[in-house]
Amino acid sequence: MKAILVSLFMLGAAPREAPPAMPPEALAAPPVSDDSPTAWSCTIDTLRAGKECVFESDERRGAPNAEQDAANRKTLKDLSRVLCTEVVANARDGRTDATLVTLCERRYVSATEQCGMDGSTPVVDAKGRFAAEARSCYRGLATVLQETQLMATVASSCCECAARRGCPGTGDRCYAEVSQQMSSPATLACLSERCEDVCSVVLPTTGAGARSTPKSPVKERSPRSGSASL
Repeated sequence: MKAILVSLFMLGAAPREAPPAMPPEALAAPPVSDDSPTAWSCTIDTLRAGKECVFESDERRGAPNAEQDAANRKTLKDLSRVLCTEVVANARDGRTDATLVTLCERRYVSATEQCGMDGSTPVVDAKGRFAAEARSCYRGLATVLQETQLMATVASSCCECAARRGCPGTGDRCYAEVSQQMSSPATLACLSERCEDVCSVVLPTTGAGARSTPKSPVKERSPRSGSASL
């Protein structure tokens, strides 16, 4: 034990090697910053994933420019099919729905009308970050994708069946109404009869399945007997 303690003492007392000297010119070198997008930056990837993000782009707003405005719209429009196809497939475990993808694309392209910003700045900068001025644009596109995801999850299979079986209120109308539980009585009756297996989640609960409130027993007054006669 004593030998171990002596060894540890000697190791601690041994002189350490001095760190290599820093050249004088290194102290005067300008600082190097990493301005690449952080994990929190609002990008196409965060839009795709529906993540919370921060607008980090430092693009400065300039004069309106028609060419930049057209470029902004084209950039976002080119993404519509990719993002809409992905959100539908992800919600349906890899299965697509051409009708819903087309509906998503139309809504997405309509939302890009908020994204031109008169061409005063690129909607997405060179590092892939959304411009700070594109907040409303980003939120509009995110809303379209979120609503599409809901329709793909809740209404897609049901509306596909409704179209095949000839139920009323099919097409775009079906996706909106079924996902919001606003279908007409005629549509609900058809879905219940012809597509109950895939529409059961969105069909209203029928009275047969609900428990009836037990009624309190009514006590009958028994006639009085043995009344004395004078």
